[in-house]
Amino acid sequence: MSSSKLARMAHVCVLALAALSWGAKTVTYDFNVTWVTANPDGLLERKVVGINGQWPLPVIEVDKGDRLVVNVHNGLGDRGCSIHFHGMFQNGTNEMDGPSMVTQCPILPGSSMTYNFTVNQNGTYWYHCHTDYCYPDGYRQALIVHDSDAYFAHDYDEEFTITVSDWYHELVEDLSTEFMSLYNPTGAEPIPSSFLLNDTINTSIPVKPNSTYLFRLINHGAFVGQYFYIEDHSFEIVEIDGVYTEPTEADMLYISVAQRYAILLKTKDTIDKNYAIVTVADSTLLDKIPSDLQLNNTNWLEYNKNAPHPQAIVNVSDSTDLHPYDDLSLVPYDHMPLLPEPDLEINVTVYMKNLMTGYNYAFLNNITYTAPKVPTLYTVMSSGDLADNPEIYGDFTHSVVLNHNDVVQLVLNNGDTGSHPFHLHGHQFQVIDRSPPYGPGFYDYLNGDPVPYDPNNHTAFPRTPARRDTVVLPPHGYFVIRFVADNPGVWVFHCHIDWHLSSGLAMLMIEAPRQIQERVTIPQEHYDVCRAAGVAFEGNAAANTKDFLDLSGQRSQPGWIPDGFTVHGIVALAFSVLSAICGILSIVIYGMADVKNKQDSVVPLDNPNEVVVEQNATGQTKT
Repeated sequence: MSSSKLARMAHVCVLALAALSWGAKTVTYDFNVTWVTANPDGLLERKVVGINGQWPLPVIEVDKGDRLVVNVHNGLGDRGCSIHFHGMFQNGTNEMDGPSMVTQCPILPGSSMTYNFTVNQNGTYWYHCHTDYCYPDGYRQALIVHDSDAYFAHDYDEEFTITVSDWYHELVEDLSTEFMSLYNPTGAEPIPSSFLLNDTINTSIPVKPNSTYLFRLINHGAFVGQYFYIEDHSFEIVEIDGVYTEPTEADMLYISVAQRYAILLKTKDTIDKNYAIVTVADSTLLDKIPSDLQLNNTNWLEYNKNAPHPQAIVNVSDSTDLHPYDDLSLVPYDHMPLLPEPDLEINVTVYMKNLMTGYNYAFLNNITYTAPKVPTLYTVMSSGDLADNPEIYGDFTHSVVLNHNDVVQLVLNNGDTGSHPFHLHGHQFQVIDRSPPYGPGFYDYLNGDPVPYDPNNHTAFPRTPARRDTVVLPPHGYFVIRFVADNPGVWVFHCHIDWHLSSGLAMLMIEAPRQIQERVTIPQEHYDVCRAAGVAFEGNAAANTKDFLDLSGQRSQPGWIPDGFTVHGIVALAFSVLSAICGILSIVIYGMADVKNKQDSVVPLDNPNEVVVEQNATGQTKT
């Protein structure tokens, strides 16, 4: 082919690429992450994680197709951090996903890191810290991707972003010490102090009559799901977790932590009164309910700021009496059909168990996720031809290697009495079965034995299943999801209750590792962050660069309690041993003190025949 033809072809390619990028722009945020003080519920002022001296944090807003650049500097002084852009596919930019020791090293105080990727999707998302326990201290906020091509884009007059969350008065570092403790053998999660809407309470959202509004709803809490409804109003669901849906009428939603909805609401033709926006915390997740904890909270859809703002009356004994719309009934607007039979099925069960430490851990099958010594993505990048071998990723990261473009079916059974919102990084998945479904029967299995998924006895899978990136696992029930492994990367699958993630309820999908090596480029700055943190960035899970199959020295979960010991028994034994040690120490200390006192009362004699006469306080004498 002549050079002139090649030049013309290159020119056409450039024009085509330019046409694709018309309207796209680079949106840059500079984040200095520091401590600030705030009092969102009006009950207690406390330290929170702020950005650029402010809290609540800034909402990130981009248009579909934009390049998003976030320059992060850790100015906290006492902890590492990172950012996960929740729901972003990061296709080709796995290194920008954000979970520490998975796709990057933690950003230590004084270090900086740049996240840089193109947003080729649309909808309602959020961002949060993904390093140890960190986002419950306030390090979370909305991320909105506007899309002028959305089918409902011209059907509303204005949009609002509404976040709901639980809130703690104590710092997470203090709560985490109490949570993972010998004194908490049942694994009871810390109880929130209050519940917020848009990081405050008693707030009003001003609306006009005869208007249509798009509300983007996000639960960016750490623990508790919440029911959401607006008195005397219904609405249309048009999006879940970034997936447009056929417009579907509903009057109540259940929003677990990490889930998002977009709804269209048509206002009434009057301004006579204001209407309660009601949120009800899911009481089934709480081991106890303090008398001063307000589960039902009222904010307002404000038609008239001068009209009364009445408190909602919630006529239910507890949250199990509320019946939200079943998200599995939603039909994606693109009508993507049910994926074909899977090439690979992953079958795991949630358990909560105690180990030899006496602490309560969370498990998928018999593994409680334990972070490796090298971020798993960096193990992929440094392992060469061994990248396809799951052994190099460690025995306790629960890593599964997926073949490129395989259809993967994941069956998750629940051996626990709590519900769990599970999130998969890098993907939206089809939810093809869940039992029990939302509605009156959602807690049917709560007081009985677990009911696992039976491949030979289940309801028919939907033709066009709902898709999302976070789905709730019912108590003692199960769900089944499918996705295509078409996004090479290291992706975490985990419970989004932050207490459960930190106690090990996670596993890793090593998706198409050879393609990862071809497509991913880790910036030098990211390696510099590892050096500053003293974290290895080459080698297997044990940081062994010479023999990737030698896992000696890998981080491991604590040992199992020997047969014959119950949880109560091991805790009782631990306390008995502790009491015995304290008792022995007391005897020794007080015994030695008595000997010392007696020794001090003896006067040394130069003459062994000399008689010493002592006089006590009453004047009596003794020899």
